[in-house]
Amino acid sequence: MRIAVIGSGYVGLVAGTCFAESGNTVVCVDVDEKKIDGLNNGVIPIYEPGLDEMVKHNVKEGRLSFTTDNDTAVKASEIVFIAVGTPPGEDGSADLQYVLEAARGVGRAANGPKIIVDKSTVPVGTADLVKEAAESQTKYRMTVVSNPEFLKEGAAIDDFMKPDRVVVGSDNENARDVMHRLYEPFVHDNPNKIIHMDVRSAEVTKYAANAMLATRISFMNEIANICERVGADVTRVRSGIGSDGRIGMPFLYAGCGYGGSCFPKDVQAIIRTAGEHDYDFEILKAVESVNAKQKFLLFNKLMKHFGGDIAGKTFAVWGLAFKPRTDDMREAPAIYIINSLLEQGAKVKATDPEAIAVAKEIFGDKIEYCEHPYDTLDGADAMLLVTEWSEFRNPDFDTVKSRLKSPVIFDGRNIYPKGELAKQGFTYYPIGSNPAVNEAHKSADPVRA
Repeated sequence: MRIAVIGSGYVGLVAGTCFAESGNTVVCVDVDEKKIDGLNNGVIPIYEPGLDEMVKHNVKEGRLSFTTDNDTAVKASEIVFIAVGTPPGEDGSADLQYVLEAARGVGRAANGPKIIVDKSTVPVGTADLVKEAAESQTKYRMTVVSNPEFLKEGAAIDDFMKPDRVVVGSDNENARDVMHRLYEPFVHDNPNKIIHMDVRSAEVTKYAANAMLATRISFMNEIANICERVGADVTRVRSGIGSDGRIGMPFLYAGCGYGGSCFPKDVQAIIRTAGEHDYDFEILKAVESVNAKQKFLLFNKLMKHFGGDIAGKTFAVWGLAFKPRTDDMREAPAIYIINSLLEQGAKVKATDPEAIAVAKEIFGDKIEYCEHPYDTLDGADAMLLVTEWSEFRNPDFDTVKSRLKSPVIFDGRNIYPKGELAKQGFTYYPIGSNPAVNEAHKSADPVRA
C-alpha cells in the first residue's frame, strides 16, 4: 500500500518505519525542515532501540522516504496517518490545533477520496472534527479511522511488529478491510488481535488503557508509602498481590512517580473530557495528585536525612529519562528532583546513558553532566538513583562507597539489595520499605518477581 504519515515524531517515525518494513511504500511528512534534512542524511531525532537500523534499511530499499512536501505525499497515498503532537493545555485538555491543521492539509491536497487515520492520541469526538476539517478543503469524501497507538518507549519496535492488539475504529466497511489488510502481516499468528469497533470506542480505548496503567502505578505508590509507616516491604507485597491472576505483575512497581509523553497528558485529558460531560472523575484526579506528590518523595527523604539544610552540598543523580531505553524527559521525576535540589542551594552531578543532550536543553549549565556514572560520585554527599537503567543495576559498591563523601544512597526504583548495602555500611533509603521501622527486615534482600 502507499502510505503517508504526517508527523515524524516518536509515533509517526516508528509507525512509518514499521509499515515500510512490512513492504509498504511510506513517505513521512513533517514541517520541521531541520528534522527532515537530518532524516534524509541518516540522523534519527529520537533514541529508540532498533529504530536507527530499520530506518536506514528501508530508506536503502526505497520503501521509506522523508519530505516537507505535504501535497505530493498526500496525492501519492491511499492512506494518510496523522501522527502529530497533541500537547496538553493548562486545563488538561488536548490541543488539537496540529491535528486539525494536518486534516485541512490532507483536504487541500486530496486528488480523490482518502482514508485518514488518527494515530495521535485524541479525545473522543476528534474523528468527527478531522472529517469536517478535511472535507472543508475539498470536494472529495474523506473516511476517518481511529487507530490509537500502544507503544512503550524503549520497546516500540517490538510493540509495533508484534502487537498485543490493534484497535481499529471505523464505521466504514471498506476502511475496515483496508486497515485489516495493512495490519495482517503484524498479527499473522493470531488475526483476532485486530479488534474492530466504532470510532468513538476506539478513541476512548487509548485513554482508558493509559489511565488504568497510571492508576496501578499510583495505587502501588500509595501502598509503598503505607508500607514504610507500618514496617512492611512493598516488594514482598507486590509479589503477594501480583501473583493473583486477575491482577498480574506489570505496572505494580513502587517508585518516584510516572512521567513521559502519555500517562500525564492522557490522565489529564480524560479528566477534562469527563468534566465536559458533567462527570467528576474522582479516581483519576486522585491518581494525578498521588503522582504529583510522589515525584518529590525522594527529595523529601533526602531533606529529612540532612536535617533540612543541603545548601552547598553535592548530589549524584543517576538517571534523567522518565524510564530506561529512551531519551524522553517529558514530566520525568528527575526534573522535579533536580529543580528542588537546586532551589535549596545544592549542586548536582548527573548521568544518563541517552538523555544528557535533552537534559542540557532543560537545565543548561545549572548542573554538571558526566558520561560515566562513577564520575558523578566524586565529592558527592549522596547518590540518588532515579531511572532504573540496566547499566545502573549492579555497580561496584566498593567503588561507589570510596568515591562518595558519605555512603548514602536514595533508591527511587528499589533496584538495590538493601541487606547487602547495610552490611557494607551504606545508609540506604528505598521506596516502600523502612528498615528502621522493622528491624527484622533490615538485612533481608527484597523478593523480586
